[in-house]
Amino acid sequence: MTQTVSTAVPYPDPYQDAYSKATVGFWTYLMTDCILFSALFATYAVLHTSSFGGPTSQQLYDLPFALSETMVLLVSSFTSGLSMITAHRGQKKATLALLLLTFLLGASFLSLELTEFTHLVREGNSWEKSAFLSSYFTLVGTHGFHITCGLFWMATMIGQVLFKGLTIHTFRRLTCLNLFWHFLDVIWIFIFTVVYLMGVI
Repeated sequence: MTQTVSTAVPYPDPYQDAYSKATVGFWTYLMTDCILFSALFATYAVLHTSSFGGPTSQQLYDLPFALSETMVLLVSSFTSGLSMITAHRGQKKATLALLLLTFLLGASFLSLELTEFTHLVREGNSWEKSAFLSSYFTLVGTHGFHITCGLFWMATMIGQVLFKGLTIHTFRRLTCLNLFWHFLDVIWIFIFTVVYLMGVI
């Protein structure tokens, strides 16, 4: 018999133990990702002025465009959080709708990011142009890769919730997915501030 999530009945001990270990393990993974992004931010901070006589950040960055990316991703974080609330209440249809909306917003963000990259490359400002652009593409591209992985994960979870329902196991996986998605939102806020906002000042 499949066990569903309930706000009234506490999880049985075996499920609670597995849930706790999975959550702690995932937090450990997020900490390692923090180290990765810290190294990329440090690299960008050192190289962002090394334009090799080419265009600088003030000449390349489109702050309103970056702001629109930020707003899309922040809204996706909000809908992702709402999906956890509905999942905790056992509202399958609402959870699926919010996950699908989050997926579409995340895909829109990724599309905007790829549009920005394509524009830079077509203008002759690829990662090969200078150390500054190499560090920029590496930092922002790594975040975009994480977004792509998150979208694949989210699509998988939509399928699991659709066919398996809101069980203890799917709820645990949704929790980890939400942690991951909120983590990427926080990283993007740092990217927007350090890369784009400070880059045009």
